[in-house]
Amino acid sequence: MPATSDKDFQIPVGAFQSIVGAEFVFNDTETISAFAKDETEDLFFAPDLVIKPKTTAEIAAIMKVCNSHKIPVTPRGAGTGLSGGALPRFGGIVLSTERLNSIIEIDAQNLQVTTEPGVITEVLQNAVKEKGLFYPPDPSSRGSCFIGGNIAENSGGPKAVKYGVVKDYVLNLELVLPTGEVIWTGANVLKNSTGYNLTQLIVGSEGTLGIVTKIVLKLLPYPKHELLMLAPFKDLEKAGAAVSEIFRAGITPSAMELVEIDALKIVSRYVDSAAVKIEDDVAAHLIIEVDGNHEETLMQEMEKITRVLEAFDCGEVLFADDERQKAELWKLRRRVAEAVKADGYTIEEDTVVPRAKLPALIKAVKDLGKQYNFHAVCYGHAGDGNLHIRIKKPGCIYSLNNPEVVPALRALFETVKNLGGTISGEHGIGLVQKEYMDIVFDPAAIQLMKGIKQVFDPNNILNPGKIF
Repeated sequence: MPATSDKDFQIPVGAFQSIVGAEFVFNDTETISAFAKDETEDLFFAPDLVIKPKTTAEIAAIMKVCNSHKIPVTPRGAGTGLSGGALPRFGGIVLSTERLNSIIEIDAQNLQVTTEPGVITEVLQNAVKEKGLFYPPDPSSRGSCFIGGNIAENSGGPKAVKYGVVKDYVLNLELVLPTGEVIWTGANVLKNSTGYNLTQLIVGSEGTLGIVTKIVLKLLPYPKHELLMLAPFKDLEKAGAAVSEIFRAGITPSAMELVEIDALKIVSRYVDSAAVKIEDDVAAHLIIEVDGNHEETLMQEMEKITRVLEAFDCGEVLFADDERQKAELWKLRRRVAEAVKADGYTIEEDTVVPRAKLPALIKAVKDLGKQYNFHAVCYGHAGDGNLHIRIKKPGCIYSLNNPEVVPALRALFETVKNLGGTISGEHGIGLVQKEYMDIVFDPAAIQLMKGIKQVFDPNNILNPGKIF
């Protein structure tokens, strides 16, 4: 007998057990609870069933059954998402990719790697680094997030300012469609003008068009040297203004991160580190990294950056002397998100504007905080204008359909649009941002996107309720 629920579908548990084995089909309370949440605010949506397939063929078979029974399917990687994209809004099945966790081939001659989606991003980076190769996209959760989730969200990270985001490295994808067919979206080549670019359509589609089962990524030679500096500023807006001037001086850092002092104070309570001295007259820090193959050239770039910073009331610059000190600084930066969330800043936005507009965005955030009674801490990828804004508002731990929060976020996103930006740089739209899509897209554009979804997924079973 199929399991039933109060929803308008039935789940044939036995059919799924015959596909993947009974030991990989779960409906116990502990597993259901674990897969009902991710890192998004305080949201909880329970699936009816969790399935953990191992192969493309198993996923294809699962999707054929689900499409036939019109059962919602939510693909899920490591559960590190921040937009609710992997939450089963309408129940049904969560399809976990955690067992598709093999690096299939590292092709050093062609500078490519073929991997399954359940490989942890940092594991992939370390594997190719052993061969002298470099996969630059490095989200803060790289030690736990899956490469498949990075594909779904078109993730970036600190090095995106120089090296680009995930879309710049994806050559080809094996994809299981919602109807169960299996396709490859492109070819393992650097140039491809053959038909529509399905590969780039899938990157960033948040698991709504198909389930990625194999990924071919472009790699680079690993840079031989990295230099890192920490620059303190007495004024948050001046820190933002300095960012654009560094690029105007002809320098492209490999990373340029902004951390507001309030965020740094919070993370310092959670991370045992003396890498950064907390000073009362400092409003923000910039973490600036340059990399390349010639250390003398990098030293000259650092000197040039220092001269630029002097015009923005920058304090004494700290140069990381060794690998340990570099690691300490990056540990502080990468732990900011989880620290401020634990401190009550549960609502996170990752707006992005042209980098020269960053000071205006920072000022607008602070002004909106006063107007709508919230406190915000700012940090993020200043080099590409991607500002993460963590919000703490009394009595509000979530933003989804929250009448106390929605007006403030709509005002924020309207400001971002007016500054020439958009509402998400790397976290995606998912569940929590979809009500604001009208701010950045005309109705015709949204209707076109809905039409693409309909072509891929005529029964609307794959990650329904997301983006639109």
